[in-house]
Amino acid sequence: MTGPRPSDAAAMVLNELGGKISAAIRRMSNNTVPDETVLKQMLSEIARALLEADVNVRAVQQLRGNVLSAVDISSLGAGVNKVKLIQKAVFDELCRMLDAGHKAVPLKRGHGSNVVMFVGLQGNGKTTTCAKYAYHYSRKGWKTCLVCADTFRAGAFDQLKQNATKAKIPFYGSYTETDPVAIATAGVERFRAEGYDLIVVDTSGRHKQEVALFEEMEQMTSAVKPTDIVFVMDSSIGQAAHDQAAAFRSRVDVGSVIITKLDGHAKGGGALSAVAATRSPITFIGTGEHIDEFEPFVAERFVGRLLGMGDVSGLMTTMKDAGLANNADMVKRLTGGVFTLRDMNEQFEGIARMGPLDKVMGMIPGLSSMLPEGAVGNGSEGAKRIQAFGYIMDAMTDEELDNPKVVWCTSRIRRVARGSGRHVAEVEALLVEYRRFAKMVQSVGSMSKKGGMGGLGGMGGMGGPHMTRDMQAKMQQAMDPAMLRQMGGAGNMQEMLKKMMGSGGMPNLLG
Repeated sequence: MTGPRPSDAAAMVLNELGGKISAAIRRMSNNTVPDETVLKQMLSEIARALLEADVNVRAVQQLRGNVLSAVDISSLGAGVNKVKLIQKAVFDELCRMLDAGHKAVPLKRGHGSNVVMFVGLQGNGKTTTCAKYAYHYSRKGWKTCLVCADTFRAGAFDQLKQNATKAKIPFYGSYTETDPVAIATAGVERFRAEGYDLIVVDTSGRHKQEVALFEEMEQMTSAVKPTDIVFVMDSSIGQAAHDQAAAFRSRVDVGSVIITKLDGHAKGGGALSAVAATRSPITFIGTGEHIDEFEPFVAERFVGRLLGMGDVSGLMTTMKDAGLANNADMVKRLTGGVFTLRDMNEQFEGIARMGPLDKVMGMIPGLSSMLPEGAVGNGSEGAKRIQAFGYIMDAMTDEELDNPKVVWCTSRIRRVARGSGRHVAEVEALLVEYRRFAKMVQSVGSMSKKGGMGGLGGMGGMGGPHMTRDMQAKMQQAMDPAMLRQMGGAGNMQEMLKKMMGSGGMPNLLG
């Protein structure tokens, strides 16, 4: 199994808060006929979770009041899905809470170099975030570079140099020059002359807000004339973020905010809401220590995952960034109901490129909300399992990978186990999973041959008006009833499929 492996770091942002809110909504959904009392109890649980996450008391009270005003259970008809209506009201209020009211400064490619200057207090993860930011745009085809203008912290240049080298991004700095403004100016001028699309400038930080820090930032702003100034903030400080962001914005024109260390802090809820209150838009969030544990922040997508509603558009973007383009040969085989171990290996490699498993699972509607409380954020076990399966398949012959009719006798299983350094039981577990997938593909291939799905590569009628009742029934039978309920029933599942199809056809989720 080649390519990047899944990260062991937990990447489901705000896992504690999201788990508590999802659990509250899940408990309400278990009530056959939710009434006003059940609604108030659910809102009390959500309010408690938000307060524990250090969200401002007034903001929590306002959210609770707005949801109660928006949802009058007593006036709703019997056919209305009350749980979904309440979930939507909570969703809207959380999005409103996180809305800064302003758009981020746009970066334009092909119109000269974009200079982005990073500011923030020492210890907030500024230098690491600079590298993540540059790497994010580098993956999108931008010509990016890094400038280390932090002369205050010992080892800052070495850290940036190490991160840049790992990411294969050009960098500039100095061990002898002590004037940060001079370093920033020289670095920016050099990379501008070389035609770089994005120049990321890392600046000095302090342990606290100091006059010298702000003066240095103002001088550097005048010297390099940045396109955008990004304020980097540690999520664990909660509501203190409001005062920090306001202080920085009063001295330099902060255009956007990046929140770091959102992989394990319940206090992140307060940081998010507090920063939004400063009217500075959150553009990215850091979800771990690794360079690819960094993602654009979109309030609607973030809250959707928080509430277990999924993030279909984010899933599609992640798949595209991972290079999971349609594989014509594989689609042809799958349409014919043929699924090989090599196909399975390719799918696992694709999942590995998409990032930590719990992050991907959180994007699938209905799935994250079904996980046990506390399970979100523990994707490392699933990642290790997929990694082990990859090692096992690496030890197989071409015949074993490509021929589904290979007879898996005891001696063959033992040979693969020895060759991969894994236990016989793990090889058997892989074969069980493979047979389950193969059976599902055969079922889908059979439906495709009958003309009902138009092939796996472009299910044009799926979820739409041309989807027959027979196909709907088969899909519902194939799904776990609990998952179907969490997705809002068959009707809501079809709406999700429409979103995934986008314009003209559903992407090949298996390849």
